Amino acid sequence: MSVRPIRTFTVLPYLPERLKPLHQLAYNMWWCWNHDAVELFSRIDVDLFKQVDHSPIRLLSGVPQSRIEELSRDEGFLAHLDRVTQHFESYMAGRSWYQDTLVDADSKTNGKASTEPFRVAYFSAEFGIHESIPEYSGGLGVLAGDHLKSASDLGLPLVGVSLMYRQGYLRQYLNHDGWQQERYPENNFFNLPLIAETDSNGKPLLVDIPFPKRTVYARIWRIQVGRVPLYLLDANIPENNPDDRNVTAQLYGGDQDTRIRQEMILGIGGLRALRLLGQTPTVCHMNEGHSAFCALERIRLMMQEHRLDFATALEAVKAGTVFTTHTPVPAGNDSFPPPMIEHYLGHYINELQLDRRTFLGLGRVNPNDEHEPFGMTVLALRTANSSNGVSQLHGVVSRKMWKNIWPGLPSSEVPIIAITNGIHAKSWISNDQAQLMDRYLGVQWEDRPTDHTIWKKVEHIPDTELWRIHERCRERLVSLARMRLREQFQRRGLPQSQVEAAEEVLDPDALTIGFARRFATYKRGTLIFRDRERLAAILNNRERPVQLIFSGKSHPRDQGGKELIAQILQYTRQPEFRRRVVFIEDYDMNIARHMVQGCDVWLNNPRRPLEASGTSGMKAAANGVLNLSVLDGWWVEGYQGDNGFAIGQGEEYTDLQYQDEVESRAIYDILETEVVPAFYNRGSDGIPRQWLRRMKRCISTLVPVFNTNRMVMEYTERCYLTAHQRYCTLYADNLQLAAELARWRKRVQSHWSQIRILPNDEPIPEAMRVGGELPVQVQVDLGELTPDDVEVQLVTGLVDSFGEIAHPSPVPLTPVGPLNGKPITYAGKIICQASGRYGYGVRVLPKHRALPNLFEPGLIHWG
Repeated sequence: MSVRPIRTFTVLPYLPERLKPLHQLAYNMWWCWNHDAVELFSRIDVDLFKQVDHSPIRLLSGVPQSRIEELSRDEGFLAHLDRVTQHFESYMAGRSWYQDTLVDADSKTNGKASTEPFRVAYFSAEFGIHESIPEYSGGLGVLAGDHLKSASDLGLPLVGVSLMYRQGYLRQYLNHDGWQQERYPENNFFNLPLIAETDSNGKPLLVDIPFPKRTVYARIWRIQVGRVPLYLLDANIPENNPDDRNVTAQLYGGDQDTRIRQEMILGIGGLRALRLLGQTPTVCHMNEGHSAFCALERIRLMMQEHRLDFATALEAVKAGTVFTTHTPVPAGNDSFPPPMIEHYLGHYINELQLDRRTFLGLGRVNPNDEHEPFGMTVLALRTANSSNGVSQLHGVVSRKMWKNIWPGLPSSEVPIIAITNGIHAKSWISNDQAQLMDRYLGVQWEDRPTDHTIWKKVEHIPDTELWRIHERCRERLVSLARMRLREQFQRRGLPQSQVEAAEEVLDPDALTIGFARRFATYKRGTLIFRDRERLAAILNNRERPVQLIFSGKSHPRDQGGKELIAQILQYTRQPEFRRRVVFIEDYDMNIARHMVQGCDVWLNNPRRPLEASGTSGMKAAANGVLNLSVLDGWWVEGYQGDNGFAIGQGEEYTDLQYQDEVESRAIYDILETEVVPAFYNRGSDGIPRQWLRRMKRCISTLVPVFNTNRMVMEYTERCYLTAHQRYCTLYADNLQLAAELARWRKRVQSHWSQIRILPNDEPIPEAMRVGGELPVQVQVDLGELTPDDVEVQLVTGLVDSFGEIAHPSPVPLTPVGPLNGKPITYAGKIICQASGRYGYGVRVLPKHRALPNLFEPGLIHWG
């Protein structure tokens, strides 16, 4: 029989007074991006540290007490501990970029005292901080974790919000046929750096989330990420029924019903948790649409607390909301059937004082389409002050994807900007390389990773030193791959001879190509195998061998992605590939670190333009690993000809088979004519000078741009501060401006159809000279509206072969006729700055001093 305890308690390791700082360090994730702190924990028991996924808490719980006592008398260890502790305390108390440059934003808003302190809440369904905390699935989560780390480095007043998954994301293993199998081991919360949030009596703080005919409760945990707290909600508590306790069991697990309940806890529960903790934000940043329900909860609270109508509350909440979309594939954006939305959020329809159609319209591209599902991305776009894609190309793709939310507006003007992703460099650069950069760049590269002048000093690093360090990283990667391969063979029950043969797989001196990412079909993980005979010749060249290391997981329901993994595993068993191609199971941040540090080339071949960003290539570049990539995502911006390799020239295809053929040939051509010769062209000292020139260019040109310090600074300056200032402006004076804006919006929408732009029969010259000015006058009947309500614009630009202005430039017109008359005459001029066939159009847009931009209302009238 099984025994259920009537009481539970926790036994913690006993640390002598002299070792007490270890506990403080273990419970702040700052240690994981400080190499000296990592070395400190590794020094306690290097083998055990590896076995426990580099978790200091599990390490301290598992190491014998005798070893603890021994360390308390080890002067060398104690000196190391003191050094790390001093560094940590200096970091936590030191001044930051935010304090030095932007602290006035906390107290001033447009010259007036701010009504609320500046605080950003960053919502994300997953956070990849370290492999010892399995609360992430891939790039989205790792980016979110790097976002928090850089926010901490910069001293930004930001908090993270997510869910605490009992089983995390899937753990992967492959069966004999190569088919991905999933397991979901339970997370032992007491082996994680979780700090329970409690009330004044020491009882766990619980947040309540309204569900149909019941209330679901969630416990609040905190993980401290440097200066930044990450709050995590856990529904697995006795106050909930068994079904609701399982809602936070798995990241991206379950069906649509599970997903909507998770997103209610994240968005609604997350916001309520912050208020319970006294951390009410002025800006909510929704990282992907999973948390978009937080906007509805903010509106509800504002209506309730200030006795507002929905329209006024929406204006204020929208002002303080930022949204980032990551998915250029429509199927990757969550949406729910209207009956499911009504079932779970029906009470919000009543509390927001909306009718069913209007409420559902918040999540529809076409609010009047009763058959359209309720989209979380649409809800986020409709309730955000600013929205952005995660690379410049992804911004273009996103504007095209969602342009119908702003009917009549050219896609190039859709108000979705682009802020290119980055990586937290200190988390991904190898310890050996970090020490090398300390010597030749100075230690400021850690504090000022965006300073180009620092990174130019990479050119001064001796080729021999940089190459030896990179060779050590490759050796560590090969060693890891062999060890993991041996474990995989043993688990599958292969003969001992095959298990031992794992030690002969790969060559630590051979050119190593890495491919590691989520296995989705558009990423084309098997493209390099399209011509296996040609590939085998490249890999098995005796003088210039090449090898491939693959890793990555497929979503449990992505059968196409699983097929790709199974194909690769079958290839690894073929004689021509057996020693040259390896698939490492159960990809995580530890494997990722070894690969981005130890590979020579990072292969990326998605179907353009479906790769929104692709941060793994940035991590590789930070270590001097050269990208071989399709010009998609971030690589369009990063590639400069001499800092990596490009597959194609940015072409997009409709015939996918033809695309695969062309781009696979391009990969072989580049490998044969550029990559392999450059890598193996060695001097008498065995150093590949040409390759090292590319490595140095890779580091010096890419690291100062594609890092999360730059990214978070850009979010702060372009989005967070603007949203905070608008929020405080609309919130001030008992939300008078928000109410005014809501009334204005309603009036403009009701009268917009009355606008008429009258035909202009005035002749214009057939030809103009560069530098000339073309005067233009138009007459506009505004109906019940006034010139203060609108802006009339000329839209001019080159006319393409389809007779359209592909890249329009607006020119505001000035009212010159009687302002109280009908129609009103508007005048302006076009300055002819370049030759070509030009055209112009006329449009009217709504205008108000409190709008974030003229396009936000989604109203436009063309002449």
